[in-house]
Amino acid sequence: MAAENVAAGHGPTAGEYIVHHLTFLQNKKPANVVDFSVFNWDSLFWGIVLGVVTCFFLWKAARKATSGVPGRFQAAVEIMVEMVDAQAKGIVHNATSRKFVAPLALTVFLWIFMMNAMDLLPVDLVPYLWQKIFGAAGHDPEHAYMRVVPTADLSMTMGLSISVLLVCLFYNIKIKGLGGWFHELFTAPFGAHPLLWPFNFLMQIIEFVAKTVSHGMRLFGNMYAGELIFLLIALMGGAFSLTATGIGLAIGHIIAGTAWAIFHILIITLQAFVFMMLALVYVGQAHDAH
Repeated sequence: MAAENVAAGHGPTAGEYIVHHLTFLQNKKPANVVDFSVFNWDSLFWGIVLGVVTCFFLWKAARKATSGVPGRFQAAVEIMVEMVDAQAKGIVHNATSRKFVAPLALTVFLWIFMMNAMDLLPVDLVPYLWQKIFGAAGHDPEHAYMRVVPTADLSMTMGLSISVLLVCLFYNIKIKGLGGWFHELFTAPFGAHPLLWPFNFLMQIIEFVAKTVSHGMRLFGNMYAGELIFLLIALMGGAFSLTATGIGLAIGHIIAGTAWAIFHILIITLQAFVFMMLALVYVGQAHDAH
């Protein structure tokens, strides 16, 4: 184990290093069964903190907004608001619904962007500081269990996608009425013949499940892969030594880390935008009658 290797006077192996950094800070270690009493405290902590920070800056921008020449911060927020509002108008045609859906989409986009952007921090920085400040009994004496990218946690991304599903169900009932929505569940997409009701209902359930699972899995998969690549690049730097190979790995670490970080800026932005757009599309579909 990593802690045993450190205690013995040498660092962890590459496999131990990666496993350590992919381990959540939990209230207890889960067994091989579904246990809903297990919480990933690091994902919850960073998700809540970044959500509060996002809402604070949006509130600050709204509070200081002026009708004159805007400052850079106000201009940036206005650009994002106009962008999201334009997308919402093209997808959700109900003006009353957009009063809630458009601000929700903007918040989702910025919140997910902030959570994704945590991947740009050096992989050992926050665990090291967390260990030094708070300590972590029973953990690696140098690095605590602390994953700082909430969107690389499947439970977080699935929680977000389930929240979108609940919003869609709400608008299905609000727009079509409870009776109208139940009628749609059993009569679309194949028709209203009674023999087709079971197949229609099955297809509707499969559609809801597939959209929700793919919505959360897409974000998780991309961010988990990005986090893993950063860990592999960090291992190159960790292999530094005063040899030709060690110096070459250190130089490769700097070049690869810089290149991947620049490219990853596009990924974290794109994934936040895709999640927001899919949320708008699913809510827009909830307004459409089959």
